[in-house]
Amino acid sequence: MEYGKLLNLPLTDFPMRGNLPKKEPEIQSWWDEVNLYQKVQEHQAGKPKFILHDGPPYANGDIHLGHALNKVLKDIIVKCKTMQGYDAPYVPGWDTHGLPIEHAIIKKEKIDRHSIGIPDFRKKCEDYALSFVEKQKGQFRRLGVRGDWDNPYITLKPEYEAAQIQVFGDMANKGYIYKGKKPVYWCSDCETALAEAEIEYKDKTSKSIYVTFPIVDGKGIVSESDTFIVIWTTTPWTIPANMAIALHPDLEYTQIVANGKKYIVANELVKSVVETNHIQEYTTDGIWKGAELEGIIAKHPLFDRNSPLILGEHVTIEQGTGCVHTAPGHGVEDYQVGLKYNIEILAPIDNKGHFTAEAGQFAGAYYAKGNKLVIEALESVGALLSQGDIEHQYPHCWRCNGPVIYRATEQWFASIDGFRQQMLEEIKKVQWVPSWGEQRMHNMIADRGDWCISRQRVWGVPIPILYCEACNKEVISEETISIISGIFAKEGSQSWWTREAKDFMPEGYQCSCGHSTFRKEQDIMDVWFDSGSSHYAVAGQRENLAWPTDLYLEGSDQYRGWFNSSLSTAVATKGQAPYKAVLSHGWVVDGEGRKMSKSLGNGIDPLDVVDKMGSDILRLWVSSSEYKADVRISENILQQMGEVYRKVRNTFRFLLGNLSDFNVENHRVPYDQLEEIDQYASIRLQRLIEKTTNAYNRYDFHIVFHAIHNFCTIDLSAFYLDILKDRLYTNAPQSHSRRAAQTVIYDVLLTLVRLVTPILSHTAEEVWKYIPNMKELSPQMAEWPQYDAQKIDETIEQKWDQVVKVREEILKSLEIARQEKIIGKSLGAKVDLYPETDVYQLLKSIKDLDKVLIVSKVIVHETGTEAPDKAIALKGLHALISSAEGQECERCWIVTPEIGTKEEHPTLCPTCADTIRHY
Repeated sequence: MEYGKLLNLPLTDFPMRGNLPKKEPEIQSWWDEVNLYQKVQEHQAGKPKFILHDGPPYANGDIHLGHALNKVLKDIIVKCKTMQGYDAPYVPGWDTHGLPIEHAIIKKEKIDRHSIGIPDFRKKCEDYALSFVEKQKGQFRRLGVRGDWDNPYITLKPEYEAAQIQVFGDMANKGYIYKGKKPVYWCSDCETALAEAEIEYKDKTSKSIYVTFPIVDGKGIVSESDTFIVIWTTTPWTIPANMAIALHPDLEYTQIVANGKKYIVANELVKSVVETNHIQEYTTDGIWKGAELEGIIAKHPLFDRNSPLILGEHVTIEQGTGCVHTAPGHGVEDYQVGLKYNIEILAPIDNKGHFTAEAGQFAGAYYAKGNKLVIEALESVGALLSQGDIEHQYPHCWRCNGPVIYRATEQWFASIDGFRQQMLEEIKKVQWVPSWGEQRMHNMIADRGDWCISRQRVWGVPIPILYCEACNKEVISEETISIISGIFAKEGSQSWWTREAKDFMPEGYQCSCGHSTFRKEQDIMDVWFDSGSSHYAVAGQRENLAWPTDLYLEGSDQYRGWFNSSLSTAVATKGQAPYKAVLSHGWVVDGEGRKMSKSLGNGIDPLDVVDKMGSDILRLWVSSSEYKADVRISENILQQMGEVYRKVRNTFRFLLGNLSDFNVENHRVPYDQLEEIDQYASIRLQRLIEKTTNAYNRYDFHIVFHAIHNFCTIDLSAFYLDILKDRLYTNAPQSHSRRAAQTVIYDVLLTLVRLVTPILSHTAEEVWKYIPNMKELSPQMAEWPQYDAQKIDETIEQKWDQVVKVREEILKSLEIARQEKIIGKSLGAKVDLYPETDVYQLLKSIKDLDKVLIVSKVIVHETGTEAPDKAIALKGLHALISSAEGQECERCWIVTPEIGTKEEHPTLCPTCADTIRHY
């Protein structure tokens, strides 16, 4: 008889290798075929809502690793919440307006946007954006992200733009929208104003100059004879816009007397000024508080106008002279102090960054080149005390990466002061993950200036304002907003450029001045206003969603971006934060923690990873990351993920392979009839459910990753399943011990596949198809495993925790014996144990200790028995390993002298001979 054929070997159709790059698209095709998203939503209908609102990625390129990290994190949460009993629809979105798309069209088609009709140019932008929406949609789906892909929200769609107009109108109706001339960030390359969220700070070398302004009216306090006030600036090009010089009212000022001239500077900066300007011999004369010098008149060194001395709390003595060059048209603090003194807001720079006629001799020059021209002019009139270079952090446009300037222009603003306090109160009510997000957002809102919401471009949603052609009065009302929103809902914002102004006005409307012809505002809204309106346009409009949403999840840069703009529009219109919780993640960096860049050649394309390894490997990487800080990735890290995946997959294969003849209804063994080791495995499973569920709910997916990996590797592979093989393969098929083992394996399988479904969605789907009689179509529709405290027997748990530790010690001695060629495989070993008292009691309490250790014979010597010299010292005991006596059983491979004691089975041990009779 060929006894090998009678072994219950773990044979299964579930393949050993995942072949994910080939298999995942097949699984995704099946998801599409059955419309899994819709099936899930129907299955969850009527259950409590959990709404994760998607922050819209920008539609202008292929996805990168940051996208992959973000979308997979969201997918893990949505799938987990669904399985936990929530109705958790996921509506993906895209941000489709803005400057990068304009730039792309101009570059791609080599066109001058000023020479092409606005409707035609906008249509090109729309087509370009929608092409990338479709491209990114396919790429996100390839990552295994489940969502309403057939019905996403897109910011250029008519229904979205109409809702955005309503948000604007509501804010305007409450008095939060106003037009004003004040300095804003301005990009001369992009020819538009920018918001703070669109600014990035980078190192820049600038010219720094010390300039003397002669005193022409000392008000009897200081002499006008050869007396100068000294300013310092790192923007020489703003000197033509100088209108005043600011002093701090409480600082002390003095005169440096050198070479027959007197220079007024802050007293505490005298040493710095004389050293920087190479003044060799000097004295000081007089001390005045800044407040005493208010109103003294200095003369502009290049223009025929005065520069009065004014007071400002913003003046510091960190650098310079303590006398601050003030150009209200080119600085926020300068503007604010200028308003106080009713000083003209002069900004002689045009949209493209060139000096206007108001700049006199510099007219026509580009402002950056103006630095040199201004310095030369100052030197020619003897007003340049010195010049040098300074390295500092300087604001740059996040779109074109060029340096920006402050420039006073007429813009539309949202008055943050109108609802700042409300926002600060709402921030306290939000759950911030990580917790430091609350303070970060609080500081941003507390210190934030008014929001410049207008942009001098055409690819976006227009600011819905009309003007009387006669008196230039602005026209905006609930009625006009309703008309504009209604037209946009049908035709989109393109209608603003194709229809006449009268189409957006109430019939027969007349301005208060009596005229009835109007023109349309040509500026568009900041794209942050676009995406910042999504809470209303999407969550507040779609029937299957809810407002406020449960969670926003984006990169940490969105504290100044989408988190911020969404909070602003929501509090301004609804008096409440649009989210109950905000979760942020860090940047993706390489294995050494460096930012990925083309120059370093350290970039990794997520689509390449998917093509070579499969998206489940990428999803596993996401789950392994402590993503609240920066996340590392490299080829080596991905290879490590591959090894972890193989361990999990092989675990599933083993579990499935040993359940081929198990019918849960007929063969399940009651919990109280399980062997102790089976109950211990069940306890470990409950601990896994408890730990992973808590970690999922805290969004600590790296804890889930490690818990599942350790469970598969340590609890199962290295312990329970290792010991179980003998029962599964050699015991009679219908034996109680084998069915008990299968009962636990079945529970482990069903639990484990559900726990990994949010992360390893494709693999879980594949496993699910091999589990017989599953009532759910997909594991994504299955209920989350529930922690069962009734199965926790702490006595058994503590006992077997100790058994695991002692077993690990004994296995060390077996490995040493194997290395020394004393034994081959462990079943060829006899083990003599010489334990201390506590360990002795533990070992004697274990049934079938030889099977727990997977050896042929174990002798536990009483405490006090002296261990032979050859015994290996371990923690709590000594172990002597020798070759077991006897022959090897052909069926179970145990070595025993009792082989052949059953005459009819001369090559079998007595246990196997008895078992054979059951076949």
